[in-house]
Parts: sequence; C-alpha cells; structure tokens
Amino acid sequence: MPIFRRKATRRTLLAALGTAAIASQWPSADASTAGATGLDAPAKKDLAMRLVSSAENSSLDWEAQYKYIEDIGDGRGYTGGIIGFCSGTSDMLALVELYTKRSPGNVLAGYLPALRAVDGTASHKGLAPGFPAAWRTAALTSAAFRRAQRDERDRGYFDPAVARAKKDGVGTLGQFVYYDAMVMHGPGTDPLAFGGIRTRARKHAATPTDGGDETTYLDAFLDARVWAMRQEAAHSDVTRVETAQRVFLKKGNLDLDTPLKWKVYYGDSYTIG
Repeated sequence: MPIFRRKATRRTLLAALGTAAIASQWPSADASTAGATGLDAPAKKDLAMRLVSSAENSSLDWEAQYKYIEDIGDGRGYTGGIIGFCSGTSDMLALVELYTKRSPGNVLAGYLPALRAVDGTASHKGLAPGFPAAWRTAALTSAAFRRAQRDERDRGYFDPAVARAKKDGVGTLGQFVYYDAMVMHGPGTDPLAFGGIRTRARKHAATPTDGGDETTYLDAFLDARVWAMRQEAAHSDVTRVETAQRVFLKKGNLDLDTPLKWKVYYGDSYTIG
C-alpha cells in the first residue's frame, strides 16, 4: 500500500461560481483573528486543514501541499494546491487570476488564456506540459502564490462554510463538517453540492437554530453527505465521514477538542494530541 494516495474526491463543477466575480483581492486568511471563535480560531483552523489533508493528501502536513499538482483522472483536469483547486471547476482559474492581479508577470500568468479555455472540461490543452512545473515553481518560490491559495480557500470554501454553520447553530465540529463537505462537493445548490446536501439533511432533522438537537442534525447531515458521495464513483470512499467525522460526533466532541484519533481509506490512522 503506497504511503501517498491522492484520492479521487473532487467537487462537482463550480460553474455557478463564475470567474469574474472571484478574481478580486480578498482579505488575507492571515489577517487578525482576535476574538475568533469556533473553527475561525487559529488553532482550530489549522486543525481543520490537517484533518482535510489527511483525506485529501494522506498527510497531516497541509502546508506541504501548495506545490501539489496532478490529474487524478476524475474528469476535472489538473488538481492542485492546499484544497485541490481544479482546472475544470473554475476555482483554479480564479486562484491564478487573483495571483496575477497581485503579482503581474508571474510564471502562471501566461497560462490564463488556456485556463479560461479549459474551464468546465478535463482538457489539458494549452496547459501541458509546462503548467504543472510552473505551478510547483510558483509554490516553492512565491509567498504571494501561497497566500493567494489561502485567501481563495477562505473566500470560496472556509468562510462561507463556517458562516452558514454558525447561522445553523452548530459548534466547531459542525463547522468543520460543513467545511469538509464544501471542499469536496462545492458550494452550489444542486443535490450533490453542499447546498443540496444541507437541504436533504434538513428534511430529516431540524438545525439547532430551528429548534433541533445538534447531534441529531449533524448525524442527518453526515447521512446526506454519504448519500451524495455514493452517487459518484470518484467519491465512493466515505471513510472521511464514517471513520473520522462520525467518530468525533459519536464521542460527543462537538467542540472538536484534541486529542483526536481517526482513520481514512483502508485503515490509515492519524492522531493529533
């Protein structure tokens, strides 16, 4: 069994995100977090990134993933970076546009026309063979590119997931459950996207804000997430839910406190003390 197994778990196409609206500069993920609570708190946010990386990269070292890029054969083109930005799902394009706005003339800027052309497809046209090497160069040499990855992660996934979770009245574990679902499935409203999963869950249990029990609701959300994952072959491994998030929930760890022990894939075990 290889030590590193990049799984084929990528979000559905994110055409609804668009590209023009997400090319602006966004507040840095490293800005002051004074007063942050829940998953927003720096230590909890780092914990969330390590948990996601265990499933996405078979490693707790999420900061080693800035340079990661490959085609994992899931129909979404190249997958790269700290949360798996995809050339076929708009978010990789948005990232490179943001980076280029901040750092004109960077090594990825020349690939923007090709990224626009392949958006929504699995094609490498205009990207192969040079784009992956340029990506790795940017990740290894440019702090601005690494910061752009963090900022685009927050704008597209982390911030909306945590905000929605807080509105629904769930604590730190629930906020992470939402974030992980949004990373994999995208923030859309179709049945296999985050919004559709949340809608399915609410048919079976009320959110705490609507008077429901937090544990009961999160259990329903995880059920809905597993259902959505099993609709796509690329998402068929549900261990990141069943032997990780569901384990934390069954233990009543709604604040996602350490120590944490979990498994993904075929028994890969992780501990954060």
